[in-house]
Amino acid sequence: MYQHQNDSGQAIDLPVGKVVCVGRNYLDHIQELNNEVPSEPLLFMKPATALCDVTLPVHIPLGLGECHNELEVALLIGQPLSQCTSTEAAAAAIWGIGLALDLTLRDVQQRLKDKGQPWERAKAFDGACPVSGFTPLTDPALLSGLEFGLTINGETRQQGNTKMMMRDALSLLCAISEVFSLQPGDIVLTGTPKGVGPLQQGDSLQLQMAPWFDISTRVGA
Repeated sequence: MYQHQNDSGQAIDLPVGKVVCVGRNYLDHIQELNNEVPSEPLLFMKPATALCDVTLPVHIPLGLGECHNELEVALLIGQPLSQCTSTEAAAAAIWGIGLALDLTLRDVQQRLKDKGQPWERAKAFDGACPVSGFTPLTDPALLSGLEFGLTINGETRQQGNTKMMMRDALSLLCAISEVFSLQPGDIVLTGTPKGVGPLQQGDSLQLQMAPWFDISTRVGA
């Protein structure tokens, strides 16, 4: 069963909550999928049952078309946040930062989009959010320049920096809190840069965010 952990592998004393995801927050990713630029943050959610430890083998559903990687900076919420109006309050609500994969059944998602239906079948299945441990956020200014990347089978698939985000992390937290409250133990995924693509059984993955994370994992048993 999933439990939040710090970057040393020790359990964090927070409940496991919902995962709030921000779509289309990197312009290069919007362009690679030929999507429209949203006029306000595009929000969707994954349930707690989607969470799993990214250091364990990543399992992708079979027989449902392509399952794509979407590497994202993840924020673990440590304090309640509701109707936030200041970035200082948003920063104070963050316990720490980590990395997550927003696994996406792309063919399923496209069928749902074509019908104007929600994306949960493509985004919220069990194991759809492999996540790293979290390192405490000691300086909120770090959020504006986090460099992160995903290598698959030795080749760079995604490379991003939070300075490329259309809406910065603290502004996103304020915007989210205006819609619904964030609670301790919730996780916020802040968007993915370009480079999404299908995962295959047996792929070797390397998730990196200097200087905190250099994680090896694989797809399949």
